[in-house]
Amino acid sequence: MLLLRSILFQIAFLLWSTLVALYGLIPLALQNRQHLFSIGGVWSDGINFLLRLICNIHIRIEGQEHIPAGPAMIAAKHQSLWDTAIVLRLFRGPAIVMKQELLRIPIYGALCRAQGMIAVDRDGGAKALKQMLKDARAAAADGRKILIFPQGTRTRPGESAPYQPGVVALYRDLKLPVVPVALNSGFFWPKRGILRKPGTIVLRFLPAIPAGLDRDSFMAELETRIESANAVLEAETRAVLS
Repeated sequence: MLLLRSILFQIAFLLWSTLVALYGLIPLALQNRQHLFSIGGVWSDGINFLLRLICNIHIRIEGQEHIPAGPAMIAAKHQSLWDTAIVLRLFRGPAIVMKQELLRIPIYGALCRAQGMIAVDRDGGAKALKQMLKDARAAAADGRKILIFPQGTRTRPGESAPYQPGVVALYRDLKLPVVPVALNSGFFWPKRGILRKPGTIVLRFLPAIPAGLDRDSFMAELETRIESANAVLEAETRAVLS
C-alpha cells in the first residue's frame, strides 16, 4: 500500500507541476512577476494537499516569529525538493540561490529566470560570485527574502556535508540578518527513491543571527545552530516513526 500511494503521489505531483508550469506561461509572456509569485504559492499549496491526501503526510511550520520584516537571508538545511517548494508559500517572491543548470530545464528555467531567482555557476569562480552578489543585492533592494542552502546540496537525515563559502559571502556583502532553518523533510520525501512515508514534515525557523559578525564567527554560529537543531528534530522524528 505504501508503494502504491507513493507511485500515485509521484504521478499526481508530475501532472500538477506540469499544469502549473504551463499556466505560468501566461504571466511569463506578459512579464508579470507578481502573478508568477502567486503561482509559486499555489504550486506549493497543491503539493502539500497531495502529500496529505495521498500519503498522509502533514506539514508543521514552527518559529515564524523569528523571521524579520523586510529583506533577510534564510539559510536552510536541504533534504528534499519540498524545501524549495514550501518557501514559495511562506514568503512572497523569495529569491532562491540555485544551481545554474536548473535554468536549462524547459519552462521551469524560464519561470525561475523571470522570478529573479539567483542562479550560480558553481564552476564560474570569482565572476560567478560577483554575479551572485549583484543579483542578491537587487533582490534585497526589492525587500525580498533570500533563501540559500548553505551546504549547496541535498543531504539525507543524519548525513553531513561541508558548509560552502557562498553563504558567508552573501552575509558579509548584504549585511542582513540570517535566519537558520532546521527541517526533517528527508524522512518523508527522500533525496532518492519514491517512497513517501506517512508522518509530519516539520520546518523550524531558529532565532536570527544578526548582521555584523566576522567570517569565522558567523560560519561557526550558523553551522552550530542548524546542525544542533536538526539533530534534535531528527531524533524527535525517529522517535515518532519507530
